[in-house]
Amino acid sequence: MQYDKHHIKQYTLELLLANQTYKNNMETKKTIYQLHEDHKIWLNKLAFYKDEILIMRNRISEVAKKNTSKEVLAFIEHFQNQLIVQKEQIDIISHELNLHEKELEAAADKNRTAIDKQKFNDHPKHRDAVNTFEKIFNDLRKELINFLCKWM
Repeated sequence: MQYDKHHIKQYTLELLLANQTYKNNMETKKTIYQLHEDHKIWLNKLAFYKDEILIMRNRISEVAKKNTSKEVLAFIEHFQNQLIVQKEQIDIISHELNLHEKELEAAADKNRTAIDKQKFNDHPKHRDAVNTFEKIFNDLRKELINFLCKWM
């Protein structure tokens, strides 16, 4: 059987993805304190982004007051909608982190004497959610800055 370059690339990609999936499934273990620290960092980042959304909304309002063309109004509506979506994502991720924090607290309450030595599965789902949010938010920020530079 002969394989062309496309099939070889596809197979290589599948192997790499399978290897990554295997590594992800071999979840690393962390102490409750390490997981708690991750939560604190992520929740602080999300709070910062929530504040940044308020600043972005103010800048969009400034542009809206100065420009009433249909082109500008379409961009303004786009950015307002995107900021609504991003704020909702912040709320969802924050809620999930707080739920996970409560689960850790319950585990600590259950076994206070050995909690220092107990290891928990890492939380790649939460890490991925925060990282994905940050990438999307930073892309939106760049897009908004370009818009503001053009219309302010």
